[in-house]
Amino acid sequence: MPELQRPLDSPVDEKVTASDSAIDHAKVIEVGNAELAAALEASHLDATSRSSIKLFLVLLVAFMGSLSNGFDGQVMGAVNGMDQYLEYFGLVGKDSGGGVGTPTALIFGIYSVGQIVGVAAAGPLTDGKFGRRGGMASFSSIIMFIGSLIIVIGAIVVTVAKSRDYLLGGRFVLGFGVSITTTACPAYVVEMSPPQWRGRLTGLYNTFYYTGSILCTGIAIGTGKLLSTRSWRSPLAIQIIPATILALFVWLLPESPRWLVAAGRPEDAKEILVKYHGAGDEDAPLVKLEMKEFEESIKLDASDKRWWDYSELVNTKNARYRTFMMLLMGFFGQWSGNGLGYFLTVLFASAGVKSQERRLVLNFVNTIVSAIGASIGTSLCDTVGRRKMWFWGTLASASMLVVVTGCTAKFGQDGSNPDGANAAIAFIFLFGFVYSFAYTPLQALYPVECLANNTRAKGMAMYSFAVSCAGLVGTYAGPVALQKITWKYYIVYICWDLFEATIIYFFAVETRGRTLEELDEIFEDPNPVKASLRKQKVALVEKGGKVDVVAVDDA
Repeated sequence: MPELQRPLDSPVDEKVTASDSAIDHAKVIEVGNAELAAALEASHLDATSRSSIKLFLVLLVAFMGSLSNGFDGQVMGAVNGMDQYLEYFGLVGKDSGGGVGTPTALIFGIYSVGQIVGVAAAGPLTDGKFGRRGGMASFSSIIMFIGSLIIVIGAIVVTVAKSRDYLLGGRFVLGFGVSITTTACPAYVVEMSPPQWRGRLTGLYNTFYYTGSILCTGIAIGTGKLLSTRSWRSPLAIQIIPATILALFVWLLPESPRWLVAAGRPEDAKEILVKYHGAGDEDAPLVKLEMKEFEESIKLDASDKRWWDYSELVNTKNARYRTFMMLLMGFFGQWSGNGLGYFLTVLFASAGVKSQERRLVLNFVNTIVSAIGASIGTSLCDTVGRRKMWFWGTLASASMLVVVTGCTAKFGQDGSNPDGANAAIAFIFLFGFVYSFAYTPLQALYPVECLANNTRAKGMAMYSFAVSCAGLVGTYAGPVALQKITWKYYIVYICWDLFEATIIYFFAVETRGRTLEELDEIFEDPNPVKASLRKQKVALVEKGGKVDVVAVDDA
């Protein structure tokens, strides 16, 4: 007869046996964490309740950090396709690149340099006495009002720029500010999200990147028809809006409960968990489980109390594997082909599209297609799993680029075969869809999940550093490579994507279905990949009108 162990709220030494008929009628499922499954079964959250809606609004403010980054990701690609912009800054003609080459590489790459410099401030600030909310609100009174303020200043400078020097300076400042917001915002979203919604809400954070992209590329279609400098200044100016929203509303946000426990304020942490994770019930099993795990795992004397100490990112095997996973996502997320997005208008030109207006429209359509892919991926990442989505998404990205390469090489150069050129454009769209489906939810979610609480802020600063370095390589090398080898540049990404998929298969850990604290056991295991894929059978047993989740031990 199988033996069933009582759920979370039962004494640990008490066992319950069920008859074979009870097992036959019970629903048996496989989960990564039976204790969490029991807590979630007993703690139902209503997404339409007042507290849940308030939580969504709280996180919406944090999403402005991703929105700000999304503007830059596409706005420069849009204005780089405008003749008005190229002529104003002397980027036309063979010697100046015409939207590619070294001058454009400097303009695009200086943003990543600003991000790299910003990393030095981002980790210690977010770890400091002001907490995640302070770090997220970036520097106004405390830390991220300044991150937001820096973005606003940078956006103003690039909008009114009279020369390349002003443009370069403004983009450096933008990168510096964005580095701070993108360190603190995703960590805050992950820590505030209930475990059962963590993947979707954090994925939604990164999906807001495309909200910014859609707005700026859509505006660029209309302003691109203007003959004055407003054609490119207007899209650049829109970057001011999300940073301003973040700076104004950040002070209304609650503090991260994990940070409160680490700061010696467990009662305040419990109050927030009860409100947003326990539907107002102080005895909710999920709240009890989270508080227990916070207090067991959070170290009051860890390196996050010392702004200068990054040693806990590498001082144990557990920490090194976590850091390795974080760095993989940082570099792979930037080198899987998405760097081509900066040069879409140029790529469309190589595929045979000669009209500036049509290139801008296609850029806008590509952004919408990518946003749809990101939204679908976000909705499924708690179901499909992080590892599977990452692996198959990377393989599919390589496949799309193979078709784009073949069509562009054969049909896109002389415009003699419009159907072939259109096929290349269609697969550029499909690449954007597939890449966004896999990477957009995971880029914000996966590194934060992999990092331990005491290293999360500094780890995310290092993640931002990795992303910035990878982005610098892509944005600087891209214009030069496109000028020198044109469509053959795709082949570099195809080969690299195949390498990425191999590494992901052998090393990527699955983080779905577990609390952030439980992942410590996964990374301590001699084989973290195998441990992360291990499942436990639990039975949903009805007793007295109530469903208990109990672990099933095979007899």
